[in-house]
Amino acid sequence: MSVQERLWTGINRDQDFKEIIGKKARRRLAAQRGGNKDAVFWLGMFGLIGWSVAIPTLVGTAVGVWLDGLFPGRVSWTLTLMLVGVVCGCLIAWRWIRQEGDYD
Repeated sequence: MSVQERLWTGINRDQDFKEIIGKKARRRLAAQRGGNKDAVFWLGMFGLIGWSVAIPTLVGTAVGVWLDGLFPGRVSWTLTLMLVGVVCGCLIAWRWIRQEGDYD
């Protein structure tokens, strides 16, 4: 018989109530300390990391296309600045992951 079923039947009611309240208090304290991060947190972090890479890559590509229009030549500014954007985005993402890991 589960704790909640015993509460409804009245068997050992005071002890069961203390167990439920204690369990909820422990979960709340763990959440406040940052422990047991749930899936929503990690999905948000995944999105943050994705945008941290995507935005610099898109900005580098846009500036590269603009520079290719102004200064056509052998060097592809689009590819060069896209690569620079990817590298910058990866460094930003690495910093976010490292910063989050410091709290665990």
